[in-house]
Amino acid sequence: MRSLELLAPAKNLECGIAAVDHGADAVYIGAPRFGARAAAGNSVDDIRELCRYAHQYGVKVYVTVNTLIYDDELVATRQLLLQLQQAGVDAILVQDMGLLRMTNYELRITNDEFGISFHASTQTDNRTPEKVRWLRSLGFRRVVLARELSVEEIAEIHRQVPDVELEVFVFGALCVSYSGVCYASQHCFGRSANRGACAQVCRMKFDLIDADGREIEHQRHLLSLKDLNQYAHLEELIEAGATSFKIEGRLKDVAYVKNVVSAFSQRLNSIIERHPDQYCRASRGECHYTFTPNLKKTFNRGFTTYFLHGRQPDIFSPDTPKAMGEFVGTVKELRRDSFNVAGTATFANGDGLCFINGEGALEGFRVNRAQGNRLFPQQMPKNLRPGMALYRNNDMEFERILARPTSERKIAISMQLTATNEGFALSADGTTVSIACEHQQAEKPQRDNIIRQLSKLGGTIYECSGVEVAPDFSWFIPNSVLTELRRQLVEQLARREDASAAHNSLATTAQPAPSQHPDLNIANREAQAFYGADRLTAYELHPDDRPLMQCRHCLRYALGYCVKHGGRKPDWREPLRLRLGDGRQFRLEFDCKHCQMNVYAMD
Repeated sequence: MRSLELLAPAKNLECGIAAVDHGADAVYIGAPRFGARAAAGNSVDDIRELCRYAHQYGVKVYVTVNTLIYDDELVATRQLLLQLQQAGVDAILVQDMGLLRMTNYELRITNDEFGISFHASTQTDNRTPEKVRWLRSLGFRRVVLARELSVEEIAEIHRQVPDVELEVFVFGALCVSYSGVCYASQHCFGRSANRGACAQVCRMKFDLIDADGREIEHQRHLLSLKDLNQYAHLEELIEAGATSFKIEGRLKDVAYVKNVVSAFSQRLNSIIERHPDQYCRASRGECHYTFTPNLKKTFNRGFTTYFLHGRQPDIFSPDTPKAMGEFVGTVKELRRDSFNVAGTATFANGDGLCFINGEGALEGFRVNRAQGNRLFPQQMPKNLRPGMALYRNNDMEFERILARPTSERKIAISMQLTATNEGFALSADGTTVSIACEHQQAEKPQRDNIIRQLSKLGGTIYECSGVEVAPDFSWFIPNSVLTELRRQLVEQLARREDASAAHNSLATTAQPAPSQHPDLNIANREAQAFYGADRLTAYELHPDDRPLMQCRHCLRYALGYCVKHGGRKPDWREPLRLRLGDGRQFRLEFDCKHCQMNVYAMD
């Protein structure tokens, strides 16, 4: 039976606890330093507290240390890894192979100083079976695959390397470049995506011009992708061999975590219910929700399944990189200070609405007062016109619901009470506690009181699914004794959960890096020695003529000019260039053999 894991993001401790409460089987969170989201770092103390809370339910905690490390940071990184191990984390996500050498990863069968698992971050650019097989040879028990892979490509990796856990993204923002090989932010602003400081160049406006200087597209978000949503395709990913299903969002707030985790957890449960002999959840506990999740109401730029079923149209959002939200109707009639909406949606004071104006730009406003379908904005948008589609990107009523307690997670246990020679014993889920107590014959039936007292598990992570008492049980037990038995049982169960969360190193024999896997991101002497390289090669240290981006997203195809896929013949002369508003230009290379678009800097 395969364990399936829903992996949720945590911006901070509050988000991590919310993820656990709403159904996550694992949580990933940023370390104080060296995470791919520099703005989402957390103290070791907060990570320790998250581990304590999560491990009660068998939920794992993974910490991101997935940036390139410089030589003068190696000592601090080693110290951080030791602190994280002591805090109880279950795995570290890494990009820099220098960490493997620095921590003697390949010798951990005899040296358990770093008794913790490493996962290969998507920042290690994991696209092929060959790359995953090599990572497996280094001791990685899990590999986070590139977001761009199709379900067939995932299945082929699983077929060729079946003993590696495959983690796939299922929801959230998409990078236009393969992760780990994007240097645009470093080139343009000195902020490295490989150092956790991406400036999101891909969300900016560009002109598209041809070799003759003719402008094909003017100031559009040509590299800004929609957001990923594989909610309807989880079962396909499971069948392809994926083990962990990752929600993006370590910069998102607690409302995002509650809504998205709840939706995907319930979806995963429904799949398991149909295949109870094949799959199970990787953690324990049942969530009791007080709301109905709705993915359309959370932050999104419009949804796409990306390349899940091969190359698809309409994966980018050229009009805006911002969240449009859900369609709520069309503008019907305008008045001086209000307008009404044709549609079935209901509105609330404070709702955030938006529309695409006549110039193709997103324009937003706040509803000051809602009277049925007549809305009174704080200020009437000057470009709003009858017939325009209206979207809601901030639903105040839904936000108010999410601001309240929305889920409680409980582990169901069935208890058995028996008499022993010395007193009484209480058992549940393979754990037994006992207490010495004089046997006294009951003057009247005690069964109902026994069940009532033992079922009082409020304030704990457990809920009682039943109490078994033999039909001929005739002893009187004081309530104080029942309370003490219940307390001891809960305490022992909690200790067992903590013990079962202990992580074990992966026993493996590491192999030298094969020559077919050279790494361009060598930023420290440990990585240099790991690869046997003669120099540091990280773009951040030595800019060169490599592509700034390697993209599966292709503007030829997106604009309808890919002849290979049935598009019309281009009427431009290549090479094409992208031009930022400040005049900087970037050359596009269409690598049709690999169905890939490369973006190069231009002097």
